[in-house]
Amino acid sequence: MNQITTYIKQRLSLRKPLGEALEVVEKLTDAISMKKAPDEGKDAFLKEELAKVQTVVPICKDFERDFPSLAFSIATGIGKTRLMGACIAYLYLKKGIRHFFVLAPNLPIYEKLIRDFGDPSYEKYVFRGIAEFVSNQPVVFTGDNYEQSRGLFSDKEIQINVFNISKFNTDSKESRKGGQKVAPRMKRLSEYLGQSYFDYLSKLDDLVILMDEAHRYHADASKKAINELNPVLGLEMTATPTDEKGKSFKNIVYEYNLAQALDDGLYVKNPTVATRENFQKSGLTEDELDIIKLEDAVSIHEQTKVHLELYSKQNNKPIVKPFILVICRNIAHAQETKERLESSEFFDGRYKDKVLQIDSSTKKDDDVESLFASLDSPDNKIEIVVHVNMLKEGWDVSNLYTIVPLRAADAPILVEQTIGRGLRLPYGGRRTGDSEVDKLTVLAHENFNAVIAAAQNPDSVLKRLSYVTFDSEELKEQSKVVTATTKHEESLKQQLMQQEDQATSTQELKQVQAIVDAKKAVWAVIPHLNTKVNNQKDLNLDDNIDIVCDAAKEYITKRASMSQDLFAPEDAKEQIAQVEKVVRMVLTDYMENVIPIPRMTIQQSETHVVYNWFDLNTQEGFDLPYLEHEIVRVGLVDKEVEKIKGLSSGAYGNPVDQLVTELINFEEIDYDECSDLLFHLSEQAVDAVKKGLSVDKDPSGVIQQFKKLLATKIYEQIREHMSLQSQGFVKPNILPFVEILPQHMTEVIGYGRKDYRDVITPKSTISKYIFTGFMKAYYMENKFDSSTELDFAYVLENDKKVMKWLRPVSNQFNIYWGNGAHKYEPDFIVETDDTIFMVETKSAADIDDTNVLSKKKSAEEYCKNATEYNLQHNGKQWKYILLPHDAVARTSSFDFLMAHQA
Repeated sequence: MNQITTYIKQRLSLRKPLGEALEVVEKLTDAISMKKAPDEGKDAFLKEELAKVQTVVPICKDFERDFPSLAFSIATGIGKTRLMGACIAYLYLKKGIRHFFVLAPNLPIYEKLIRDFGDPSYEKYVFRGIAEFVSNQPVVFTGDNYEQSRGLFSDKEIQINVFNISKFNTDSKESRKGGQKVAPRMKRLSEYLGQSYFDYLSKLDDLVILMDEAHRYHADASKKAINELNPVLGLEMTATPTDEKGKSFKNIVYEYNLAQALDDGLYVKNPTVATRENFQKSGLTEDELDIIKLEDAVSIHEQTKVHLELYSKQNNKPIVKPFILVICRNIAHAQETKERLESSEFFDGRYKDKVLQIDSSTKKDDDVESLFASLDSPDNKIEIVVHVNMLKEGWDVSNLYTIVPLRAADAPILVEQTIGRGLRLPYGGRRTGDSEVDKLTVLAHENFNAVIAAAQNPDSVLKRLSYVTFDSEELKEQSKVVTATTKHEESLKQQLMQQEDQATSTQELKQVQAIVDAKKAVWAVIPHLNTKVNNQKDLNLDDNIDIVCDAAKEYITKRASMSQDLFAPEDAKEQIAQVEKVVRMVLTDYMENVIPIPRMTIQQSETHVVYNWFDLNTQEGFDLPYLEHEIVRVGLVDKEVEKIKGLSSGAYGNPVDQLVTELINFEEIDYDECSDLLFHLSEQAVDAVKKGLSVDKDPSGVIQQFKKLLATKIYEQIREHMSLQSQGFVKPNILPFVEILPQHMTEVIGYGRKDYRDVITPKSTISKYIFTGFMKAYYMENKFDSSTELDFAYVLENDKKVMKWLRPVSNQFNIYWGNGAHKYEPDFIVETDDTIFMVETKSAADIDDTNVLSKKKSAEEYCKNATEYNLQHNGKQWKYILLPHDAVARTSSFDFLMAHQA
């Protein structure tokens, strides 16, 4: 891999499959001539070029065009357009290619590609990060403006021609007008070019054509027009590498198909197929079946909305608005379905004006087109799209989460054909690790087993499809995201209500509000002053009070400047006047309610390979024959073939050195770290080879002939004796405290809130409730995943030793485990008079699990660093507790439980 390929991969942040595809482009463009096929001897030229390609990619059988054309089979959602951009960048930077012709299969993709290649301000601009394209931005010509191309072009200008295939076909073929033949539009003389645009393109000696959705350009008309351009190279991108007759492409040089993408689990949603538990079709009319499937789809959709909202809030990500895709049999069925979905009888009219019908009867409606184009926008009100086979290539959305095939004649096939439309992922096109955010659901009640069977068929494009069933009661559950109230927020609310009742004038009411707002401002700025002091309590010292006041006043002023309220500046003055009066009161309240959590990032230092010393096992594979080498000679005229016995010059060099040289070609071998071991093993290998040879045979010749085989055998044994080690954890930078983040949680409609002292039966429903009644918790409302967690919270609330406790949100701590690949989220933070505990409750059976122990190690590192810092700055020690579930009971004391740590 050359430096330019590495540069492009890094600058464009190419996903692994795209990086591999670019490496293939590098190797193949180095192998072929990159010249135009000559008019005479074209067949011989193409045969020769194909032979060069096959030395790199043997599976390529034919270019299938009149020029070298290479196909890349890339699954939907992986980034074919991004790969095209990377190829253009590579060919320009490495080969000096300046002229490119990009074909789009339809109008939506055509318009999208124009922005992708020509608009640097567009978020999906494919060349962002390539410095050379900033000063020399590619010029984009389109099927709509190519006739206005004026004069000669700069020798350094990069030209990208983007054409819709239908426009290209039309403009490049003969037509008739008034009974007379009319020259094709692209072949008419251009007053600006002095030749036709088609001639201009076809005579370029560095034209490269890129074909998006290449399976659309195998029809005879498209093929003929493309061949006439006579480019030096064609690069074809498609997710379905079959022609219009269903025959597979013969020119595939790289493949990353849907099955591979699903196996890797990185770049596409996890497709699932769902049915209702105990579902039976018998006795149902078609309308009844439709209603059941639509109801279940909406139930899943509403749950998905909640999960996406919760994920966005917990991770400070943009909101993603999911939608449902309903597949209908025909236009009449689609209209009937739309009316049903928007009727008052369907979920009380919840989806009125939120359904979009897409078929041949609606596709020319500008309003429909506008809504369809912006489906992934959070501002788009559409939640359900009803369609009749209208969703072709170029439908680039990442927020389709539920697919419902209604009355499908062959559901397995229909699901397989349609599922690709929903595989794109939001949030950077990578899986988040949250199963609900990464999941696509297909409803297939009456064909559930058939769909699974089709997916498991080795010939299926999916090959693997997980499946889930939904309990009918669970489907009825609805959830919404709520934010937990903190003790401080509730206190301010009560203060405001009490003082408002006592106020006797408008001015007194304004002052009451100003006092409360001033308190909120002081509270808001405290976490951001962690660089000003070494301990949270130090903010209350006389020397630091002014710092807190100034920060609060600045906060109030800035908030007023951003407000649209006409009276905001006046209100701000009132609030600023109250800051110095309330600051000490708020600081005292803060210290009493907020556990000081030191801000730091816990991550392991870089791992390195340890090469452990060992002796080579030479019992098998080192008894090698001495082969007399021969030279083959072929006459250029008479074609006579002869073989000549070769002589050994003895110039191969030291056989041990030969093996060492071969071993360091393995990427995992670091010569500087293990040179003594390499020579030790190579000497043992040479000795073993010598034992199998007669005295007169030179072992250096045998080593030369079999050095790759021998090096591989040695390398395999080295790997068995290698180990990965880390120097431990990186010493973190520490700040004394951090902001306590808001707690967002799901409220399951129908379950509501329970007092934490209540006994919940069955225990399996505990996770559905929000619990209240807490006096020591930072949040007045909390959710728990198990009865163990709820019982432990009961102990915390009722044990006198516990001062306060916190159920932290997922992003409260930056503690990484598993070589930095995962973030640890502790269950509880508990403060006593002399210690702050980080507590994890865990099933007793899982206490010794490898992952649990890895998390524990990282959490203990956090506590060690927090303790070291706090003891230097008058703070409390931290301690990590891994608590087995069978030790937890409501009658236990806190000290008793802490003594039962694993």
